[in-house]
Amino acid sequence: PLALGLYTVNAVYGDTITMPCRLEVPDGLMFGKWKYEMPNGSPVFIAFRSSTKKNVQYDDVPDYKDRLSLSENYTLSIKNARISDEKRFVCMLVTEDDVSEEPTIVKVFKQPSQPEILHQADFLETEKLQMLGECVARDSYPEGNVTWYKNGRVLQAVEEAVVINLQKIVNKSTGLFTMTSSLQYMPTKEDANAKFSCVVTYYGPSGQKTIQSEPVVFDVHYPTEKVTIQVLPQSSTIKEGDNITLKCSGNGNPPPQEFLFYIPGETEGIRSSDTYSMTDVRRNATGEYKCSLIDKSMMDSTTITVHYLDLQLTPSGEVTKQIGEALPVSCTISSSRNATVFWIKDNTRMQTSPSFSSLQYQDAGNYICATTLQEVEGLQKRKTLKLIVEGKPQIKMTKKTNTNKMSKTIVCHVEGFPKPAVQWTVTGSGSIINKAKETKYVNGRFSSKIVIAPEENVTLTCIAENQLERTVTSLNVSAISIPEYDEPEDRNDDNSEKVNDQAKLIVGIVVGLLLAALVAGVVYWLYVKKSKAASKHVDKDLGNIEENKKLEENNHKSET
Repeated sequence: PLALGLYTVNAVYGDTITMPCRLEVPDGLMFGKWKYEMPNGSPVFIAFRSSTKKNVQYDDVPDYKDRLSLSENYTLSIKNARISDEKRFVCMLVTEDDVSEEPTIVKVFKQPSQPEILHQADFLETEKLQMLGECVARDSYPEGNVTWYKNGRVLQAVEEAVVINLQKIVNKSTGLFTMTSSLQYMPTKEDANAKFSCVVTYYGPSGQKTIQSEPVVFDVHYPTEKVTIQVLPQSSTIKEGDNITLKCSGNGNPPPQEFLFYIPGETEGIRSSDTYSMTDVRRNATGEYKCSLIDKSMMDSTTITVHYLDLQLTPSGEVTKQIGEALPVSCTISSSRNATVFWIKDNTRMQTSPSFSSLQYQDAGNYICATTLQEVEGLQKRKTLKLIVEGKPQIKMTKKTNTNKMSKTIVCHVEGFPKPAVQWTVTGSGSIINKAKETKYVNGRFSSKIVIAPEENVTLTCIAENQLERTVTSLNVSAISIPEYDEPEDRNDDNSEKVNDQAKLIVGIVVGLLLAALVAGVVYWLYVKKSKAASKHVDKDLGNIEENKKLEENNHKSET
């Protein structure tokens, strides 16, 4: 490299400077010497080497003591390069007739330390110009330059918004520069997460280079511009019994720590931190809730609806009624929204609501009226009716000759609740083939039957008794050898109804025939009476008194 047409050696601070003598060695060389030139041009000799004796001598120059080395080809090396080594050095080759000289320029470069942002502001405030920090890069040579960046973009100076001052201080003992650049900055709200950094630009042996500092993010303070209220937990629905918390927040930095909460029914705001809690809320908590800053400058509101569900079952609990009685049942709902109501009887969902105009045993059971608000999770109510249908024992006895013609089965059909206890008694000779067997007790009904082989006519008595009454019914049973009408052992409700209908029809026919006969008899009697009167009139006209008497006697007999 050439500087002003001169040969230049670029060296790194602290390394060894190597300067070859760029002259051709002439014939008759006596010695070679190196010198450097002072700023005023006066020479200072530092090294000597004889071509004949090959001895080397170094001049007593304090700056270069123990730092010089002169090789056989007259190349000069200087250890531990310093800034002060930036000089014009000259190689001299001397013969008897001539002195040859060749100058070399030495340039020394020192890379600065990585820049640091020092004296950083604790925080920045919007609309206020303040010192952000100082970017410091030390020990540079030659001096460098400092540039500030925000989010990777160069910060240009702007009056009263971005103020940059650069100072360069040289160390007199080392000649190295320290660059200090201060930045005054007026932030905006958008600078909350901005990354600030600085870059030092310096020159090295190979040209221009840069080193960047670590980025720094500053806490930017700005006032609250908006207040927001929200309900926690964030649920679309709130029901009675829930616990809720109102949270108020401002979008400033730092955020406000205290607020005023306005509750429905309260005229004054309640001062609290950023939250206000309510436990076990009721339906009267429905309304508009507000919060504001302490100075009431900003406010936000929200509406809370506390959903509720009431169920009234009449009657409820345990209810005891007699068979055949009526029982009105009502299940009324009061809710904040449309509710779904359904009935369950003995763990089975019913298709319709229960209605009891004439209670039967099968109506007894556990009834549940349940309701739910589908839109509100967990809001459901239910109440229970335990219906007991009581009845005095009712007995119907039937008999049946078994197919083997050796025995008869007598059945006592019993209705009643509580379940009646059944006893059998037999009057007359005969033996009970087996003990009484009972069918399953269902809907207040069951049967008890025995098998008997009577040797003569007997009377069987069925006794059914519960807490309400004792009922006794007897049935005459002929000896097994005497044929008799056998009644079916069991008849279902449909057959019973058909038999009852047939019986009613027969009774109606009989009554109708009797009435017709009575009417015919009355008509005949009136006819006979009129005939007697006509006969009397004819006999008087004939004057036959004797015959008339006989006729009257005969008529009297006829009437009698």
